[in-house]
Amino acid sequence: MSESLKVRAGGHILADQLALQGVDTVFCVPGESYLAVIDGLYNHANRIRMINTRHEGGAANMAEAYGKLTGRPGICMVTRGPGATNASIGLHTAFQDSTPMILFVGQVGRDAIDREAFQEMDYRRVFGEMAKWVAEIDDVRRIPEYISRAFHTALSGRPGPVVLALPEDMLTESVAVADIAHPATAPSIAPAAADMMALEARLAAAERPFMIVGGATWTEAAVKDIEEFAAAHGIPVGASLRSQDCFDNRHPNYAGDVGIAINPKLAQRIRESDLLIVAGPRLGEMTTQGYTLIEVPNPAMSLVHVHPGVSELGRVYLPDIAINARMPEFAAAARGLTGGRAESRASWVAAAREDYLERIRPTDVPGPVNLGKIVAWLNETLPEDAIITAGAGNYAVWAHRFFQHKKFRTQLAPTSGAMGYSVPAAISAKLTEPGRTVVSFNGDGCFMMLGQELATAMQFDAAVIFIIVNNGMLGTIRMHQERGYPERVHATTLANPDFAALARAYGAFGEKVTRTEDFAGVFKAAQAAGKAAVIELIVDSEALTPEQSLAAVRAQGKMAKAD
Repeated sequence: MSESLKVRAGGHILADQLALQGVDTVFCVPGESYLAVIDGLYNHANRIRMINTRHEGGAANMAEAYGKLTGRPGICMVTRGPGATNASIGLHTAFQDSTPMILFVGQVGRDAIDREAFQEMDYRRVFGEMAKWVAEIDDVRRIPEYISRAFHTALSGRPGPVVLALPEDMLTESVAVADIAHPATAPSIAPAAADMMALEARLAAAERPFMIVGGATWTEAAVKDIEEFAAAHGIPVGASLRSQDCFDNRHPNYAGDVGIAINPKLAQRIRESDLLIVAGPRLGEMTTQGYTLIEVPNPAMSLVHVHPGVSELGRVYLPDIAINARMPEFAAAARGLTGGRAESRASWVAAAREDYLERIRPTDVPGPVNLGKIVAWLNETLPEDAIITAGAGNYAVWAHRFFQHKKFRTQLAPTSGAMGYSVPAAISAKLTEPGRTVVSFNGDGCFMMLGQELATAMQFDAAVIFIIVNNGMLGTIRMHQERGYPERVHATTLANPDFAALARAYGAFGEKVTRTEDFAGVFKAAQAAGKAAVIELIVDSEALTPEQSLAAVRAQGKMAKAD
């Protein structure tokens, strides 16, 4: 061992490695099991912020949103047992959304392992199917090695979360050990030249090509490249669930989102395509409409599947061309393909675009508050780089359908369908990009999952505008309940607080909106407040979806039962 190496405690060694990896933010709920790491981070307080949240679910979701927004691993730290299980929601979202993230969990001392000590858990077993890699650092000398591997694993191939358990006594043990030489970077995965030639040939022969973009590893440059590729070859483009910021929605080739409540005309167009290029999405249940949009395992159309995770290629669908590549490398190669047929496919593209434009016109709904018109107003009013967050629930359909994403990384929403995501994700976004407008959409049920993080927003001056759609029920579940069990309403009604008053109790701006025409004035007042703001929309429970009232869904369910 070189005498020049400084003797440090494990917690300080770990903190130093995070600094060397370029970490600038740690989201956490402090715990005694990893106090030595917190002490180590004190030495880096001028370059690494610690955002102490009010719930581990909030911390984990903030870390996931950070990873999604930046492309760098979001860092979350929690204590053992209850802290770890509370954080599992963000970990699961990161896994399903292919988001780079590292969860550090305090662990019992090494001398107490396997005794079911206080809050002891075997994290390899607990998180084994929720993470790319789960490990426990038993030797303080190997901290730099483990941290380097964690960052490389989170970033490589299909990105995702990593869990490292930290025995408490290991963190306080002092040794002399070398730091990592340089930070981890995502390895390049470029498409094979032969595969791109094969794609070029199939594209030249196709009459009705369609492309679905989404998933992980996109960059702003990659989005521009794929837009040029689509325009040059006359390809209509859809975005997979909650990936609408991977293609400018104003682009003449954009045809809409391929997710929940898909435009029936768009679904039919995809079925009629003779070449389907899937660049980035996994082709999971939501994007494929329950695996019905594309036939399993042999698609009716020619399928080209591009994905950075090789294990996803051929997992459900048999592709004619499987391309293992990251999106920047694939998009750059696609832009260079020759033989564009934009003119011959102009009517195919124009028809898809017209269907989309018709789809985003606000519909009429019951009640004095029309959420579609409010979202449309925000679409016309917000800066092009405004970040929109949403969790899960019927309310999110309005945000996804009527808002046009104009820039890369303006949408943060969980493909995992996790409620409670929107509030912490928005706070993370505002802390990460303080100069950008951040608007958080929430249902009344969704907000109450992690709404206490409003305290975190106030503590760290995150001036997010939170919109709460209050209809007094769990709308999505009520919708399915009425369809399957009409008029047998049970366990889906909500008794809510006065959300505007609750916001003011936190010190935030808080106002109610009971008429569509009042929203613009209240929103401008919220912006002028210069702090976290809550706008509560009182929405008629009959306004169940942009297309159907609650009564109509109930009638549909009763008719189905009668048959």
